[in-house]
Amino acid sequence: MSASRRSGTTDELGPDEPEPQRDGPQVPDGPDGSDLLAALLDGMDAALCAFDAHGVVTHWNREAERILGWSAAEAVGRHGFAGWAVRSADAEEVEGRLMAAMHAPGRQVHEFALLTKDGGRVLVRTQSAAVRGPDGKPAGLYCAFSEVHAQIDLERSIALSEALFQDASWGVVLVDADLRPAVVNAHAARALGAGRTAALGRPLGELLSQGVEELESALTHVLAEGAPPAPAEIWVSVRTPDGERRRCWRSGFVRLASPLAEEPVPLGVAWLFVDVTEAKQGEQEASLLRFRTNQLHRAARAAAECEDPAEAATVHLDFALAGFADHALVDRVAGGAAPPDGDTTTPVRLVRVAATPSGGSGPSLLTGHSGLPVRYAEGHPALQCVDRIGSVRASVGSVPAEQAREWALARQWPADVVHALCAVLRSRGRTLGVVTFLRGSGRSPFERPDTVYAEDVAVRIAAALDLATPTGPGQT
Repeated sequence: MSASRRSGTTDELGPDEPEPQRDGPQVPDGPDGSDLLAALLDGMDAALCAFDAHGVVTHWNREAERILGWSAAEAVGRHGFAGWAVRSADAEEVEGRLMAAMHAPGRQVHEFALLTKDGGRVLVRTQSAAVRGPDGKPAGLYCAFSEVHAQIDLERSIALSEALFQDASWGVVLVDADLRPAVVNAHAARALGAGRTAALGRPLGELLSQGVEELESALTHVLAEGAPPAPAEIWVSVRTPDGERRRCWRSGFVRLASPLAEEPVPLGVAWLFVDVTEAKQGEQEASLLRFRTNQLHRAARAAAECEDPAEAATVHLDFALAGFADHALVDRVAGGAAPPDGDTTTPVRLVRVAATPSGGSGPSLLTGHSGLPVRYAEGHPALQCVDRIGSVRASVGSVPAEQAREWALARQWPADVVHALCAVLRSRGRTLGVVTFLRGSGRSPFERPDTVYAEDVAVRIAAALDLATPTGPGQT
């Protein structure tokens, strides 16, 4: 007797029926077509309803219920929208447009005012198309609809995106989570010195030589914390076939998150920027000019209180150094003034009369009254300045540190000097000497605006030295 008979169960098998296999997992049956269709319809973001060939509602999803308030049980089986979802006065026109889509090619787009369950009205935009039967003849139609304002918002967002990447007069770059450009508009491509496709997927360090660390830090912050409260001004150097270009970009950042995820998932950062280099340079130049003008004014007032004209010259020197140079030297022509123009028989000798402390801070010092000339070699910038009666600029260039040190020491300057500017001291039509401003490696070379300022200072120092009494043999 089988085990089932001994246990008294009723699931006895016939003599020819095999014992069912009960080992292993049992796989449940999958959903049938109607269950799958219902799940798809209810999961759609758009409202959808369907009609059969006679205009009877056959399908009604949850989004349609959300918009109009009518449940699927209340909607399915009704003939058209008349009397419940559309006003009676509009029912014939609405039904005619909908049913016309059953016999028209493609999709038909219309706008209707539908009624909600609580009596309100909602303007919707519909897309209707015929549903073909097995014989190819129209068996009904489907109608997908959404609120017009939602559709307009979507279209407006798409239009905004297209405009930003086609016609915007500022740069727009979509940066992915790896901090690489994913989309670049035409303006940004020109600013980055690359084509719209050439910049995609490349590290920012390949496009920018300076400022990339600051930019990547800003992008990382936005990905983690969100957009900053105000735009940021970032100075960068752009790599171009013609060399590097120094630019200032006023940048705004927006974090992008997927609207389809249950929790915000960062997709990247929208980086918008506009070039403000010229404006920033203008602001910097104006600020620098105001500062230097104030320094000249303050120096003149302080020098006016000095009894010794030589001390007044050092006062002008000290005020000029602030934010301008690291060291300064004043050398006077031995004998009081240079030979007249055209006299090449008498060599020019320069005597040090004032200098800023080397290796420390403090006011400039008068260097004594020995009258011994400075050991300047032929062709020294200070001697060139006297010979030309004009300013001379000099820089060591890109050389190793040891060569830069030798270059400075050979010219009788402090060892850390890499840039020099010599301005001639002229008073009453005579060349009295040279003032030399020196910069270390932490500063940029002297430029034309710096030369103009140095010449203004030189005029004041020359006037003070011209008033100075003889301070040693051979000096007037």
